[in-house]
Amino acid sequence: MTEIFAGSFTQQEPIPDDGIAAALAVMQTGRLHRYNTAPGEVSQAALLEIAFAAQVGAEYCLAVASGGYAMTTALRACGVGHGDRVLTNAFTLAPVPGAIAAVGGVPVFVGVTQELVIDLDDLAAKLDQAGVLLLSHMRGHICDMDRLMALCDAAGVTVIEDCAHTMGAAWNGVPSGRWGRFGCYSTQTYKHINSGEGGLLVSDDAEGMARAIMLSGSYMLFDQHRAAPPPETFARIKYETPNISGRMDNLRAAILRPQLRDLATQAARWNDRYRALETGLAATPGLRLITRPDKEQFVASSFQFLLLDWPADAVAAVLGRCAARGVALKWFGGAEPTGFTSRYDSWRYAPSAPMPASDRVLAGIIDMRLPLTFSLDDCAMIARIIRAEVSAVWQGQAAAQ
Repeated sequence: MTEIFAGSFTQQEPIPDDGIAAALAVMQTGRLHRYNTAPGEVSQAALLEIAFAAQVGAEYCLAVASGGYAMTTALRACGVGHGDRVLTNAFTLAPVPGAIAAVGGVPVFVGVTQELVIDLDDLAAKLDQAGVLLLSHMRGHICDMDRLMALCDAAGVTVIEDCAHTMGAAWNGVPSGRWGRFGCYSTQTYKHINSGEGGLLVSDDAEGMARAIMLSGSYMLFDQHRAAPPPETFARIKYETPNISGRMDNLRAAILRPQLRDLATQAARWNDRYRALETGLAATPGLRLITRPDKEQFVASSFQFLLLDWPADAVAAVLGRCAARGVALKWFGGAEPTGFTSRYDSWRYAPSAPMPASDRVLAGIIDMRLPLTFSLDDCAMIARIIRAEVSAVWQGQAAAQ
């Protein structure tokens, strides 16, 4: 009998009970704004910042409205302005070049390897074109950060990390987001902790974080931040840094704090599901799995594989056949952007030239969400379905040649 998967690829687990209770407590006070506190009270947003800074080992943390806002704030705090060129990944999602465009910058795209990380050789060749790299750990894949930082430090290039897909992950024992000047995280629904929308920004740079706090719309209430630089750091910059409001509210912070405490447990559950898929798809003809280096401690809330050098109609056939059996796959190689699967040449506000080696990789990337509502048996079934449909199309291509 042909198996049909009946699960939802967009259904997340419910907010934990202690998160719901914390949210209700905030609503009962009516004090949702982070600076609206009772005498002696520390806001939920400030408590979240303290906890996240401690968890990743950062001096400072700022809770904001979204991951995209975290990136634009980090870029502004680094002095990026109109016409400035910023290096970034060719393989990423639209909010990353969008953040560069939002501050008036111009993206300079760097290629992608078959391991779905930034091409460090291409980066080395382009380091003289910009003073900042907005590095996207796209879909949770982390490059050799020791080599990347050595290259950027030698060239005087400031690194900002987009860690939307790598909260809880690390390279060589150093948490994602702790390599560059700033680390930017997302708490949007499909990320590792879920407040619908939201973001976090970390840094050890006192002046940079003071600017970020002022940019977020702290007015002159920066002394209410507990994971922040000392008040004297704000003395000069408070008069010259604009308010571009993007604060996180206490309701979202309250929902997030219990989830943050459970992040390590949830990360292990995601990786169990990733390994189940990986095992089920091993040695599938025509399908290339992504190598995960020993130094990469990843958190796999999604799954990718390559149909490298497949014709577009054959890839489309695989997607259609899997969809008919309930498995929702996304393709980064389509000529038109669909949902979140756009490419560097889709973003026509950003100039780009063809990148043949990267275009070959992008044309083969297949992506799948991996929610924790899936059981290990679900993942094994999904792998069987993908394996069967990839094999059928692969064999059909071989017979036609």
